[in-house]
Amino acid sequence: MKGTKTTIAALAALLMAGAAQAEPVKVGMITTLSGGGAGLGIDARDGFMLAVKQANNPDLTVVIEDDQQKPDIAVQLADKMIQSEKVDVLTGIIWSNLAMAVVPSAVAQDKFYLSVNAAPSQLAGKGCNKNYFSVSYQNDNLHEAAGGYATSAGYEKTFVMAPNYPAGKDSIAGFKRFYLGDVSGEVYTKLGQTDYAAEIAQIRASGADSVFFFLPGGMGIAFMKQYAQSGVDIPLIGPAFSLDQGILGAIGDAAIGIKNTANWSKDIDNDTNKAFVETFQAEYGRLPSIYASYGFDTANLLLSAMGKADVNDKDAFRDALRAADFNSVRGKFIFGPNQHPIQDIYVREVVKEGDVLTNKIIGTALIDHADAYASECAM
Repeated sequence: MKGTKTTIAALAALLMAGAAQAEPVKVGMITTLSGGGAGLGIDARDGFMLAVKQANNPDLTVVIEDDQQKPDIAVQLADKMIQSEKVDVLTGIIWSNLAMAVVPSAVAQDKFYLSVNAAPSQLAGKGCNKNYFSVSYQNDNLHEAAGGYATSAGYEKTFVMAPNYPAGKDSIAGFKRFYLGDVSGEVYTKLGQTDYAAEIAQIRASGADSVFFFLPGGMGIAFMKQYAQSGVDIPLIGPAFSLDQGILGAIGDAAIGIKNTANWSKDIDNDTNKAFVETFQAEYGRLPSIYASYGFDTANLLLSAMGKADVNDKDAFRDALRAADFNSVRGKFIFGPNQHPIQDIYVREVVKEGDVLTNKIIGTALIDHADAYASECAM
């Protein structure tokens, strides 16, 4: 019996030693933590770090930096993280113009990039890369669903508006791909714009029966407040980013009843999502946003790969990421051939629960939806 105990103890020691020698993974998170877009980056960071805290994996280290929503700063930070910090994985970028400045160079240096948000069309099609994974969506996806919803709702003349940067262009392209009515006006605003008087005047004069707007973060807050004060009563439709949890409080009751499309909502009915919403609220004292959900899923995807492969064995680690063997807050989660998700997209409505504005699912816009660029990806 004593010999058996000694053998068990020796095996346990060997197992512990093996675990201690497992190759650690160092993650560089570059995200927006200051300025008008800070809420998005803060939520993505907090969702990611909640999953890291829950996993309590000593082999995972995360270095976090603020890109200030500036492409040149993001490039400098990526260079520092790759050259000096020696990170294995990069993540965190919210804005597509920053992603286009950072991702191609990072993956060319054989670093993995896991997107918590930005997923421009250029990186989904011909510019796809075996080391680039979008955990969130492809930029067009939620906007395609909005176009489909506008058609099914019977709208025939929609005014469309988005910022003039890669995600804005993907937004309008996605909406028009699934919208069967006429576009009564198409406007690209300045990224970070806060005065929408001219655009609201154009909407008023357009003869539109609906308005599709993609204005994330502070842009959405500014537009919605000014639209409510303008007296224009043309119905609004947006992707989740225009009416997300993080900005609803700032918009106020003017948001109630507006429809928006999303691949995540706090009322998706699965155990992982219920636990995520509950633990996020307990940890941070607020409801999670869609950006927080993407951060949480991204960290859990990474952790699942760490449990299967050594990050220094690039092929094995890449296969482990592709397997996506983790419990997503969205329920089922699979990657398409270009390593972007194939997923359901919902229609939500802004409602008030007690004193809190939030979103509630009222239908499904697209089922098992893949992006429009996968066929162009030769990986």
